[in-house]
Amino acid sequence: MRTGDDQVFWLALNYLVTDGYLSAGKALRYFDSEDKLLKPEPGYLNSCPLSFLAKQKILSGELLDRAGLEVEKLKGKEYTLLSFKDSGYPELLREIVEPPLVLYAYGQIEVLNLAGVAIVGSRHPTGYGRLLADRLADELAACGLVVISGLARGIDTLAHQGALRSGKTLAVLGSGLDRIYPRENRLLAEKIAAKGLVVSEFPLDSEPLGFHFPLRNRVLSGLSLACLVVEAGLKSGALITAGLALDQGREVMAVPGPVTSELSGGTNFLIKHGAKLVESAEDIVSELPFPWNEAALNRLTSRKQASPELSQQEKKVLAALPEKEVIHIDELSDKIHLPVSELLTVLLSLEMKETVVQEPGKFFRRRY
Repeated sequence: MRTGDDQVFWLALNYLVTDGYLSAGKALRYFDSEDKLLKPEPGYLNSCPLSFLAKQKILSGELLDRAGLEVEKLKGKEYTLLSFKDSGYPELLREIVEPPLVLYAYGQIEVLNLAGVAIVGSRHPTGYGRLLADRLADELAACGLVVISGLARGIDTLAHQGALRSGKTLAVLGSGLDRIYPRENRLLAEKIAAKGLVVSEFPLDSEPLGFHFPLRNRVLSGLSLACLVVEAGLKSGALITAGLALDQGREVMAVPGPVTSELSGGTNFLIKHGAKLVESAEDIVSELPFPWNEAALNRLTSRKQASPELSQQEKKVLAALPEKEVIHIDELSDKIHLPVSELLTVLLSLEMKETVVQEPGKFFRRRY
């Protein structure tokens, strides 16, 4: 992003949006030139349908003071700041009705303009949801797609972690970059920045306020070619994101679940109403626009055909792993009559050959 008055202008204008005084679309219409905000004429401001408090903030110079302080903070950070008018601003996001005015970015900035798929879902997933989110994210990232999610607990976290094993992921925050939320995902955010990107439209010190998350969700879906929901109740933020994706013309997909589970209510509802039913990564990439679908399918096929050489013992262990579930190491040991100490060595070798994935708690599964 450029320096000087231009940078201050966009940051000041963004405060009006993130403080909740007006939408991004209206901000772009009312203040289509810097002078209207930096050197406002009272007559012009009076003609704009703004609240009294918003006009006071503009006339008092408060917005400019805050923007100036933010510029100083940014000088000591490893962040990139993009405005709506910058050439690096992602084209997909520029097309939505309410595009963010600025993006604070931490990590590999080129990720913003790569093809991506959003994965969202419950903050308290079942084992089934955990398995599918991790596996699908892993496979999508291996296809060269960026996995996009919101760094929240549950499905979001699993999607980011799965993607990091095989490729790139992008986290969209509902707080500022200096206020990573939830706190336990700070280390994950650093890992994402090293291989992918963390972005936010909110000022650096912004807390995770409730109204930030619907705003965050429109950016998450807006950056994506498609949105996949993995486990969600009928009243969940994931369904809000799916609705935003539909409004933005994105493909909406969902993983089906058992009718007895509350966390399948939202996903099964989406499928009933036209969302693509997803059982595998192939189901997702086949619905993407050309040429991304073709490139991703080719990479997915090549990956599955490139089977590593395995020893007889490794083949025995791999064959004992269930197709679509996780298994605890003790159960696996009993199943194939192999001591846990010896089994761990074989499983480590299989992990290094990218055929097995270890889940928390010494649970294991096939990678694909």
